[in-house]
Amino acid sequence: MHTVKHLKGSSSQPLPKRPSGIKGYTPAMLLASLLGTYLDLYFTGKGVYDFPMRPFSDIFTINILFTLAVLPILMISLLKIMESLRGRFRWMFVLAISIAMAAAEKMAESIGIFVHAENWHHLYTFIGYCLFIGLIAAFHGWMNGNR
Repeated sequence: MHTVKHLKGSSSQPLPKRPSGIKGYTPAMLLASLLGTYLDLYFTGKGVYDFPMRPFSDIFTINILFTLAVLPILMISLLKIMESLRGRFRWMFVLAISIAMAAAEKMAESIGIFVHAENWHHLYTFIGYCLFIGLIAAFHGWMNGNR
């Protein structure tokens, strides 16, 4: 049996064990999925963009495959990488991923998976992903005791 030793004169309690494995990422995955879904619903409802090719197009106006599967899995990968980076390298990584997402969005448009309103600028995508990834990473750090 393992016992916890306290420092002499310390009245503090031992820290709770951090969740390990996938459990530690579950809250961030859920937030990413929910936030991504609601943002897509909002922007498609406003006519800012559209998903002409999407699963269950008779039911959903958004690509639920992306918001319920791809986005949460992508966020796990990004968070794992970000945990290994420190300081400015973490933010440089977020900037690089945000640029890559803007480029991927442009490619998706060229093959007809995604359509934007004419007044859309891919700078909006870049800024949006910087904020989105930053928010999910901050939430993940908060939920896991700022690893």
